[in-house]
Amino acid sequence: MKIALIGCGFFAMNQLHAWNGIAGAEVVALCDRDPERLSLAAALAPKAAAYTDAAEMFAAGGFDVVDIATTVGSHRALVEMAAAHQVHVICQKPIAPTLADARAMVNAVDATGKTLMIHENFRWQSAVRAVIDALRSGTIGEPFFGRISFRSGYDVYAGQPYLAEGERFIIEDLGIHILDIARALFGDATRITATTRRVNPAIKGEDVATMLLDHASGVTSVVDCSYATRRSPETFPESLIEIDGTLGTLRLDAGYTLSVQIGDQVETRDVSPTLLSWADRPWHNIQESVQIIQQHFVDCLNQGIAPETDGQDNLKTFALVEAAYLSANENRTVDLTGL
Repeated sequence: MKIALIGCGFFAMNQLHAWNGIAGAEVVALCDRDPERLSLAAALAPKAAAYTDAAEMFAAGGFDVVDIATTVGSHRALVEMAAAHQVHVICQKPIAPTLADARAMVNAVDATGKTLMIHENFRWQSAVRAVIDALRSGTIGEPFFGRISFRSGYDVYAGQPYLAEGERFIIEDLGIHILDIARALFGDATRITATTRRVNPAIKGEDVATMLLDHASGVTSVVDCSYATRRSPETFPESLIEIDGTLGTLRLDAGYTLSVQIGDQVETRDVSPTLLSWADRPWHNIQESVQIIQQHFVDCLNQGIAPETDGQDNLKTFALVEAAYLSANENRTVDLTGL
C-alpha cells in the first residue's frame, strides 16, 4: 500500500514513524510547503519523492492513500483534490472549519467509492481501548454514567504554537478526541450542555471546557478538559475514565491502571502503552495509538470494511464539537437530533 503524506510538521512525524512500522505500507511521497520540514521528513523516508506543491504531487500520482496532516483550513481543498484523483484518504482532525465543509468533504470521497478516515486516534490508545473492550464485554452490566477527563498544565503551545492563536482551542483540538471516546463508549449523544473558560491570558481561545451529554443509550456522561490544571504528578497526556454500570464500575486511573469492581471485589491491571522504538515519554501513549489507528485503516482497506472513524461517523463527533460551542456561547442545552 503506497502512502503519500501531506504536511510534515510536529505531529506528522508520528504518522511518518508509524507508517514505517506497518508491514505492507510504504511512504512513497512527501509534501510540505516548508523545505526545512520536508527535508527532516525525507530523512525518515529517503526513497519518497518530495514536493512543495500538493497539486504537483497528485498529478504525479503513484500512491493509493493520502495522509493529510495539515492544519484545518487546508483540509477541504486537499480532501477534494484526493477525491478527484481517486485515492483513499486519512485526514487529521478536526475534519473541517465548519459542519458544511465537513459534509462536502465526506460526500466528495463517498462519491468515488474510496474510503475517508479521520485521524481520531485517542479511542485507539491501548489503555482507552482496554476500557472500551471491558465495557463492551458486559462485565459491569448496563452503563448509566460515565466521565472522561483530560486535565493538565502541560505546555502544548511550545511544540504547536498555532494552538495559542485560534479563537477556538480546547474543544476543537482536544475535546473533540474526548467527545469521540464518549461516543465510542456510550454511543451517540442526543443533547449537550457545555461551559468554557479562558484561564491563560496569553492565548486567544478557551483552555477549559466542561460538557454534559445525554446519550441515546440512556447513559449520562461528563466530558471535562483543561490545559490550565496544575497537578503533581503531571498526568499529560492521559485520559482518565470512570463508568458506573448496573453490576459494577470501571476506572482508568492515572498511571494506566484499570480497575474493575463487581460487588466488593476489585480486579486491577496495568494497561500501560508499549514504548515504541521511536516514541518518547510522556507522548508514547498517543504515539502508539497513531500506529494502531493507521494499522486499523490498512486492515480495513484490505478487508473491504469501513474504519471505525470513517467520514460519516466523524460527522457525528464534529457535530458534538459545534454543538458544544453553541451551548457555551448561548448558555443553553443543544438538541443534537437536528444537526
